[in-house]
Amino acid sequence: MPDVSPDIDLIRSRLLAWYDAHARSLPWRAAVGAPRTEPYRVWLSEVMLQQTTVPHATPYFHAFTTRWPTVSDLAAAEDAEVMGAWAGLGYYARARNLLACARAVAGEHGGVFPDTEAALLALPGVGAYTAAAVASIAFDRAANVVDGNVERVMARLFAVETPVPAARPELRRLAGLFVTDERPGDWAQALMDLGATVCRPKSPSCGTCPVASECLGLATGDPARFPVKIKKADRPHWRGVAYVLIDDQRRVAVETRPEKGLLGGMLGLPTSDWAIGEPVAAAPVEADWRDAGAVEHVFTHFSLTLAVMTARVDADGDYRWMPIEAARAALPTVFAKALDRASAPDLFG
Repeated sequence: MPDVSPDIDLIRSRLLAWYDAHARSLPWRAAVGAPRTEPYRVWLSEVMLQQTTVPHATPYFHAFTTRWPTVSDLAAAEDAEVMGAWAGLGYYARARNLLACARAVAGEHGGVFPDTEAALLALPGVGAYTAAAVASIAFDRAANVVDGNVERVMARLFAVETPVPAARPELRRLAGLFVTDERPGDWAQALMDLGATVCRPKSPSCGTCPVASECLGLATGDPARFPVKIKKADRPHWRGVAYVLIDDQRRVAVETRPEKGLLGGMLGLPTSDWAIGEPVAAAPVEADWRDAGAVEHVFTHFSLTLAVMTARVDADGDYRWMPIEAARAALPTVFAKALDRASAPDLFG
């Protein structure tokens, strides 16, 4: 590796020129040279993208902005409506934070997002990354926007040998070297695009990279080694049982899960506790239960095998009863899988 440092000014000029020519067209992004994107759309997209990909988030973004075109519209929505619309994006605490932030903007700021990083950071549920992203992209403020893509680009440009997560403060410092008052919003998005389309986690396309000549990671001959990572521990495996109760009107029993905990505040099927090893399970009602097999689901920190038991019962007041298709659309993915598993003709027919 050559004993040199990347040329900050050269990287900025080359990457901005590349962005002008190759910026991704995204539903929440203004075209290069166009007026800035409305802050609500920037904020909403950034919250959605924190734990998912652009292709997965895009239909959700369209659905939200069609149903709730402004932050004030979202603030006025019922919690259950928003939770149902969020199903499939994961991390449901973010949906609760989304509502809390929307209501703060509507109630305390007259429906107008504050335009500084510090004021944005004071909103409920808005962390350092989101505040910097909205300040930079929506208001063209000089802010250091650092996500996983930016961390990867910095780790490779500077060949940072310290493993993540310990390297993160240094990667943030290095990213900050590039932040200026010149086109800060475009700069933030250019870095994101470079990481997403060229400086990819695996098989980086170094031959098309506009700043390859300045990349110390490429100079080592193995740029994909960066950022250096410590091997993760194996994800624990949990088990549980989901109970699908159907009445004579082809409605399924659902319940609202506790506010705190996994899938908090969401609709769910009656279920046992989930635990490592065999679950301690007891059917919620006496019925002729049938074993419908099991479904598999992967959460961020553990995987889950959910056994599915089905029964026909008379509707009672202990549950909310929903038509099967409506329930399938409203339930989080893991429960929708269980409902699909139980959808045998001999049960629903």
